Amino acid sequence: MHRATKAALISVLIFPGCGHFYLKSKLRGAAFALFASGCMYVLISYAAKIANDISDRILSGDIPLDINSLMAEITSQLYGSADETQNIATFLLLGCWGIAIIDAFILGRKLAKPAETC
Repeated sequence: MHRATKAALISVLIFPGCGHFYLKSKLRGAAFALFASGCMYVLISYAAKIANDISDRILSGDIPLDINSLMAEITSQLYGSADETQNIATFLLLGCWGIAIIDAFILGRKLAKPAETC
């Protein structure tokens, strides 16, 4: 398997930027990983907020402890949000991941070519 293909697969399967670390391009890898980590932080914080809100409502007795009520509440929390921050973070994460995959493949191809001499 070529280094370019392996780097792209590493970026696909593990995390954005990991393929760049494999290719010894630490600065690019760190940039992709940090950007993706920031997006993941926003998404995980939002999920934790929803989980805390629902658990508080269960403990107070507002929501009965059965699967249908919980699923209905989770669905209403996810789709009833007026905040678009999580949607933007999701699209940015997916875009960053896609660009990291393509960039790792292109970088791997460039590194695989023999140096041209004049």
